[in-house]
Amino acid sequence: MQVQISTFEDGFQLDFAGRTLLRHSPSCPALVTARGDARVEMYRGNFRIEDAPADVTAPNAWQVEGDSILLLRDSAPVARLTLAPAAVAIEALTAGHDRIWVHFHAEPDETIWGGGEQMSYLALNGRRYPMWTSEPGVGRDKSTDLTRIMDETGMAGGDYWNTNYPQPTLLTSRWLAIHLDSTSYSVIDACDQTRHSFEVWSPKVRFELFAADGPQDLVSQLSTRFGRPRALPDWAIGGAIVGLKQGEKSFDRLEAFIDAGAAVSGLWCEDWAGIRETSFGRRLFWDWQRHETRYPDLPARIKALNERGIRFLAYANPYLAVDGALYQEALAEGHLCRRLDAEEPYLVDFGEFDCGVLDFTRAESREWFARRILCEEMLDIGIDGWMADFGEYLPTDVRLANGMDAMEAHNLWPLLWAQVNDDAAAMRGKQGEAVFFMRAGFSGVSAHCPLLWAGDQSVDFTRHDGIGTVITAALSAGLVGNAYSHSDCGGYTSLHGNIRSVELMQRWCELAAFAPVMRSHEGNRPDDNLQYDSTPELLACFARWSRLHAHLAPYVRHLCDEALATGLPAQRPLFLHYPEDSSLYAVQDQFLYGADLLVAPVIEQGATSRRVVLPGEGSWRHAWTGIDYVCGTHDIAAPIGHPPVFYRTDSAFAPLFAAMQGIMAG
Repeated sequence: MQVQISTFEDGFQLDFAGRTLLRHSPSCPALVTARGDARVEMYRGNFRIEDAPADVTAPNAWQVEGDSILLLRDSAPVARLTLAPAAVAIEALTAGHDRIWVHFHAEPDETIWGGGEQMSYLALNGRRYPMWTSEPGVGRDKSTDLTRIMDETGMAGGDYWNTNYPQPTLLTSRWLAIHLDSTSYSVIDACDQTRHSFEVWSPKVRFELFAADGPQDLVSQLSTRFGRPRALPDWAIGGAIVGLKQGEKSFDRLEAFIDAGAAVSGLWCEDWAGIRETSFGRRLFWDWQRHETRYPDLPARIKALNERGIRFLAYANPYLAVDGALYQEALAEGHLCRRLDAEEPYLVDFGEFDCGVLDFTRAESREWFARRILCEEMLDIGIDGWMADFGEYLPTDVRLANGMDAMEAHNLWPLLWAQVNDDAAAMRGKQGEAVFFMRAGFSGVSAHCPLLWAGDQSVDFTRHDGIGTVITAALSAGLVGNAYSHSDCGGYTSLHGNIRSVELMQRWCELAAFAPVMRSHEGNRPDDNLQYDSTPELLACFARWSRLHAHLAPYVRHLCDEALATGLPAQRPLFLHYPEDSSLYAVQDQFLYGADLLVAPVIEQGATSRRVVLPGEGSWRHAWTGIDYVCGTHDIAAPIGHPPVFYRTDSAFAPLFAAMQGIMAG
């Protein structure tokens, strides 16, 4: 499809696939350029980014030159738009101008989605979203005491737009998608209902365009563009992964889960390389080799688990603690990022310990980390999965081996980190069998990362940082190519007296069972918080929902096959299958699990019922009572242990779904 240009009295219009893309006139310019003056501050993965643009220039004349449009200001060239099939490239022509604002056309009632993995809002309308990978923050709500405290102690409170995984892609309810093909700092601005704006910190930008007759085809096109992840292996979807971090005692604790009747597919011990205690809580020792004292004879332990059909998972990230042996090895071989003003390695404070940053712009360094650590230290001793953590912390004042500006490289880092992990799996022929999961991301991560996780939610029900953000994260990320998402069952961040409740633990099980992978986490302060093996009741709760999760494995396999064939994610916003109903466009507290299951988790503290939207026509069957409900909005009872779950009676998997009632009753 070609971008088309047409003119009107004092301006021009660009159309794509029969849709107005932008309209430009001197009184309402579609493009503005300026000279930026950035100030960037980072503290432990939290960023404060400000700009003071000068010499802001809006064109007041234009002329067509073949496949391009020259924009002028008082006869002086300001910018050039170059049209191509399904793309528009823009270059600022004023010397020193490195900021571009582009205002795409919007219809008054148009809804937009995208922005990568968003935690607070599925529909982006009415807000600005900086595209910059970072820590999401703790609390993420400026009206709360927790966010205020975290802001005061390290810029760490966050806001609604902070995310580990931004992506400058937007989708609209005209079934049009616009993608900024750049790793530069940018902002999607949806505050003005008459336009969708991009602010880009670069003198050159390129926008890719996609159009379809409906959302499913649009999502499919985007998943083809950014890369579809491989299908998850049977072991990952066939039971729960139990997260424990108590050294050798973890193996004994695992037996209690099994004795309680849990369906266990994996044991995840993120402390396999050792621990260190900090004021934040129990942190890991960032030297990625097994800790012989904490986990003696780990390869034999792994082999014994494998013989019982249980996989062992570990942890790694792209940084090395200065007091570890691998740091010295990386330093000697030139694998670390350097300071701008010296040959010394650039060190980052990760919270009471310093680390070197792997320079993944060097092919040799990517190969070294993949081979030396992920293969030799992990895959070669039988580890079948790991959390590939972080990726958001690249400082903007490091010197990179390939000469790339760190402001441009910062958003690229999660993609390079995903490639390193994928390369390691390829080196050992384990792609599609070994599973690593990431929180950080940017455009293209889905081609390499088999599984997302939603990051470090607070252990609560809060609107912007609690259990409900897991749903929004999965739905938003799924629209831009990521088929599989999951979360830390039980939540992660416990600070300033915020600790897990029994209710939260129970409700998180109900949610986690309806994700492709179910995995628990002990959190950052395990000794202060409830664990699933803290009481017989919690252990029974986890075991019951793990069995239900395992029971759904045939359906999840179907969803994996569908994701490979079409790019559709496992967890879907309701409008993906019911686009004719605009009232569904902003629904983010329930989801379709494939086309045939509807899940409405309870994400409000103390709630014993909730309002549920059953979309489409006909009826949906309540999974726990067998009662059929007509489509529409209903108040559904939701006692603990019975969250609202419905299925289509005409589904090929209806017998499988009907059997869920017996599992939960048993």
